[in-house]
Amino acid sequence: MPSRRLYATDAIVLSRFELGEADRVLTLITPELGKLKAIAKGVRRPTSRLGGSMEPFAELHLNLARGRTFDVVTGVSVGRAFLRLRDSLEGAATAWYLAELADRSLEERHAAEPIYLLLRRAYELLEAGMAAGRVARWYEMHLADELGMRPEVDRCVECDRVLGADEGFRWVPPLGGVLCERCPGPPAGRAGLSLEALKVLKAYQRLDVEALAALRIPAPVEREVEDAMRAFISHALEREARSLSFLDEVRATDRPTQGDDSR
Repeated sequence: MPSRRLYATDAIVLSRFELGEADRVLTLITPELGKLKAIAKGVRRPTSRLGGSMEPFAELHLNLARGRTFDVVTGVSVGRAFLRLRDSLEGAATAWYLAELADRSLEERHAAEPIYLLLRRAYELLEAGMAAGRVARWYEMHLADELGMRPEVDRCVECDRVLGADEGFRWVPPLGGVLCERCPGPPAGRAGLSLEALKVLKAYQRLDVEALAALRIPAPVEREVEDAMRAFISHALEREARSLSFLDEVRATDRPTQGDDSR
């Protein structure tokens, strides 16, 4: 049976680009249809019925018509706007980064409900005021899990020995996690990992978001965990996210002065 030409779906905008004088092409994530591209015709005209609603970060309810190249947006309403996450430039930059990771994780037209729900939950956490860096680490860890690439933080990825608290560790994304001091591993793609950072990585796998938000983590350990997870996600997705440079620039202009502040 041929698919219906008209359909409705929830969606979040992952990216967009301008087309012609008035149109905009959107890359969307939807629960059942996965990632898809749709065109919002005339959306950039002042008189457009769609213009004010087609914002990034919002959860939208869309009506669409199937097209040859792009599906066409015929109607839109806002489910959740997540307006407060835009109040912080770091929050907005983090939201773009999370959206880019979702975009790169998905093939078009494949069901993506777990990643859709993960992204929506991350936006809820940013909206609620959870530290943007904590949200990003939580999202990276759970995205890796959804992709079947859960980092190994309990056993050595080479010899499968349970990691002890009195030894040294190395973080090796190409091998999938932590390497013990007894195993040589590859000469490249590895970095030392402190016991404190290893404990935080375990926390991101095991604790709920309320417990993660309440943790007091020294800034150097936060940076170590951030570097570890960024390297892991970049390896998993085969390149570094383009939005990271903007996120880092934003954070560099508003860096906390207290050594224990979370990122």
